[in-house]
Amino acid sequence: MSSKDNELNKNKQPLLEHLIELRSRIIKTMIMIIVFFIFFYIFADNIYNFLVKPYANAVAGEEGRRLIFTALHETFFTYIRVAIFASLFVSLPFLLIQLWIFIAPGLYKNEKNVVLPYLLATPILFILGSALVYYLIMPLAIKFFLSFESIGGNGALPIQLEAKVNEYLSLIMRLILAFGLCFQLPVALTLMARVGLVSSEGLKKNRKYVMVGVFAVAAILTPPDPISQIGLGIPILLLYELSIIAVSFIEKRKNS
Repeated sequence: MSSKDNELNKNKQPLLEHLIELRSRIIKTMIMIIVFFIFFYIFADNIYNFLVKPYANAVAGEEGRRLIFTALHETFFTYIRVAIFASLFVSLPFLLIQLWIFIAPGLYKNEKNVVLPYLLATPILFILGSALVYYLIMPLAIKFFLSFESIGGNGALPIQLEAKVNEYLSLIMRLILAFGLCFQLPVALTLMARVGLVSSEGLKKNRKYVMVGVFAVAAILTPPDPISQIGLGIPILLLYELSIIAVSFIEKRKNS
C-alpha cells in the first residue's frame, strides 16, 4: 500500500469515528424523546389541564364554559400531540448536552469558553419566550377574543365561543414554539458577529427594516389579533437592541 493510500485511510478513519459518534448521540437523543413521550402520554391529561389553565382562568366564574371536540378521535390525537410537544420541550437541554459532548473534544479551551454560554442561553431564552406566552400573551388574547361575544336579544341570536380542544391546544403550542424560537435572536446575531457575518453598525442601520420585518413575522406566526402580534414584536425588538449592545461588546473585545 502506498503512502498516499495510508494518508487517505488515516483521514477517513477520524471522519468515520465522528460519524459513528454522531449517530450514537442522535440515537440517544431519540431514545430520550421516546421515553419522555411515553411518560408524558401517561400524564397527558395533567399537561392538558396545565395548557388549558390560561383559558380556564380567563373564563373563571362564567357558567357553561367548556372546550368541545367534534370528532370521535380528536381527544385521543390531541393527547398524543400534547405528549410529543412536552417531550420535545423537555428534551431540548438533553439535546444541547449531547451536542456539547460531541463538539467539545474538537474545541480549544478559548473556543469552549465561547460556545458554552450559547448552549446555556438557548434553553433559558426558549423558556422565557414560552413563559411570556403562557402567563401574559394567551390570557390577554383570550380576553380580547371573548370581547366579541354578544348576549343577543331583540330577535338576535347570542354569539358565544365554543372553543375546540385541538384548535386551542394547537394555538398555544404554536405560540410557545414561535416565541421560544424568536427569543433565540440574540444567540443567532452574536454568533454571526463572532464569525464576521454581521456588525453592530450594520444592525443599527437596518433597524427600521428589522422593525417592519419583525411585525410582519409576528403577523404570520400569531393569531390575527393586535395583542399577540405586539406581544411578540416588542420583546423581539428589545432583544434586537440587546443584541446590538452584545455585538458591540464582542467587537470591542476583538479589537482590544
